[in-house]
Amino acid sequence: MAAEARILKIAVLGASGRLGRLIMAEIIRRPDLELVAGVVRHDSVMLGADLGELSETALVGIETSVSMRDAADAADFVIDVSAPAASAAFARQTTERGGPPFVCGVTGLGDDDMAALRAAAQCVPVLYARNFSLGAAVMRWLTAEAARRLPAEQFDLEIVETHHRRKADAPSGTALAIGEAAASARGLDFDAHALFGRPRQDGARPVGAIGFSAVRGGGAVGEHSALFLGAFEELEVRHRANDRFVFARGAVEAGQWLTHQKPGFYGIEDVLGLVSR
Repeated sequence: MAAEARILKIAVLGASGRLGRLIMAEIIRRPDLELVAGVVRHDSVMLGADLGELSETALVGIETSVSMRDAADAADFVIDVSAPAASAAFARQTTERGGPPFVCGVTGLGDDDMAALRAAAQCVPVLYARNFSLGAAVMRWLTAEAARRLPAEQFDLEIVETHHRRKADAPSGTALAIGEAAASARGLDFDAHALFGRPRQDGARPVGAIGFSAVRGGGAVGEHSALFLGAFEELEVRHRANDRFVFARGAVEAGQWLTHQKPGFYGIEDVLGLVSR
């Protein structure tokens, strides 16, 4: 008789946020997963709320808490969609005392925060992604492949992204990741070639520049396009998310994959087998 598959226990940091709630809902609906903790800020109005009620599913009898340590101790892996300061603090805690693998999808991390994640990856498997969509990861990979083969001297690259009116950062973290992948493929320094704004006059495009355009409005979930613009031909690589559910599902799938990995720093591309190690 085949052994019964083990149910994976998952804790979510940033449980009161939009993505955190979607992730918890995805976990609760899955028979092979168990939601064991949801962490919020100590001053959150959602502190003490039932995780099922928070995620608009059935009551689960577990309330939100503030202890990242207790959450980690109860879980087989952790999904972190909190905030930069909390994410860095959790990574440092993991480095100091160990813990389960964790997936981090927090954007806006500074150099010190990223260093904390990479330090934790020396102890446990860590996966960092600005976007948990599997399709967006493939789009980023395809853009890098196109950038590698289409010379910067002949094809200008413009990255255009569209999001809902409430999104605070522009360009999006995903757009930046696409630009970074393209710059790396072309052997260019991203910071030196990224173009985030153009003057009304004398704004001729430098050769090799990677331009960014951000559109905000309505309730758009998220769309990213990489435009390779040549004098006689054009190529567009595009991804559109139609439902935020794809981000929750991707985060969970990334965590499941991570439980089978050795300590290291991973990305969604690793989950899809797009990276050779």
